[in-house]
Amino acid sequence: MTDRTAIDTIKGYFYQFDFSILKILELPNDTDSVVIEGIEDLDIKTATEENAIQCKYYSKTEYNHSVISKPIRLMLSHYSEMKNDTKNRINYNLYGFYQSGQHKLTLPIDIDFLKNNFLTHTKDKVKYFHHEDLGLSDADLNDFLTLLTININALEYDTQLKQVFESLKLGFNCTDFEAEHFFYNNSLKVIKEIAIKGDVNDRRVRKLDFISRIDSKKILFNEWFIQFKGEKRFFADLRARYFSALNTSPFERFFLIEVSNLGYSRPELKELLFIISKKWSKISKREPKPFCPYVYIHNLPINELIELKREMYDEDFVIIDGFDFAGSAFSPKSIIRKADFTNQIKLKFVNELNHFSLIINEIKKVKYVFQFYLSNPFIELEQPSIKHTKIQIKKFIDIKEII
Repeated sequence: MTDRTAIDTIKGYFYQFDFSILKILELPNDTDSVVIEGIEDLDIKTATEENAIQCKYYSKTEYNHSVISKPIRLMLSHYSEMKNDTKNRINYNLYGFYQSGQHKLTLPIDIDFLKNNFLTHTKDKVKYFHHEDLGLSDADLNDFLTLLTININALEYDTQLKQVFESLKLGFNCTDFEAEHFFYNNSLKVIKEIAIKGDVNDRRVRKLDFISRIDSKKILFNEWFIQFKGEKRFFADLRARYFSALNTSPFERFFLIEVSNLGYSRPELKELLFIISKKWSKISKREPKPFCPYVYIHNLPINELIELKREMYDEDFVIIDGFDFAGSAFSPKSIIRKADFTNQIKLKFVNELNHFSLIINEIKKVKYVFQFYLSNPFIELEQPSIKHTKIQIKKFIDIKEII
């Protein structure tokens, strides 16, 4: 598969994902539901009807009847299996975007058009008549046509995506950034998780359950969202949203960073800490309100933490951690003392997570907490006065590109 073809294929997946998200959000009732990858790409069930929808995006393909003939034959096969079940009538919808050629199809179609253009096909030089193979009468085909909707003028990719964002903004009363990076990001994750379930019953989701699952303001490192955005753009968006002001305000900032317990690079971690200190400290002689950040490294063994701090100390990098002398107890008052030009404190280490709450309670200034986690947040803050930003990362070194 060439790169161009791969990109087109991925775009087709996203088009289906976005269509599914949009249709869920548009469901009239909270208890209405959809099935991802059911009879068709998306099955929608409301209190009054059920629709099976095949959704395709052919941005480089000209419309021809042959392009949709196989999907229609498959729909007819399902109709044939279900035609005697009069209590569970299903509407069939074929929804597609094509580069051109839409003028070739005039709607509505009749039985003769259905037979000649969609149900008759040739394989290995043998002509097949699908309706005859299924034993369907003209009356059956007429009935099928009452259930079939064909739309080959579907929304273009960017237009549909814009509708998804607008629907999320309206539903969650949120900003453009939040709609894309929180709720759309979460939606892609949920749709993907549902789509790969083995049991069709597990691929059904109600509107209210979907809304509940995506209602989170955590920045997720979701591979589908990263594929959609591109890693560089994703990092740049986070930087612009949370870190563009740099260190212009003398707030108390905490950087809580998770490293893998399977191993990490001490030089890379040390480099990241130097960057955090440089960008988020102001201790010059002319600074009226000097400050420096706090850092906590989650999953870092105590012996590694000691070695890390020793190396930084040997490089004349002044740090404090709330312990004033050998054998002393941890003192939150000690670690919150002001960094300035005289003492040259450039970083404050929070050695243990249980020290964090002690420090937070001691500080009376504005507090910002940035938690970078690998799988799940390792701390939850209940204080609404604290601005707590949770960002999922794939590896801690990515933080360099974000801050």
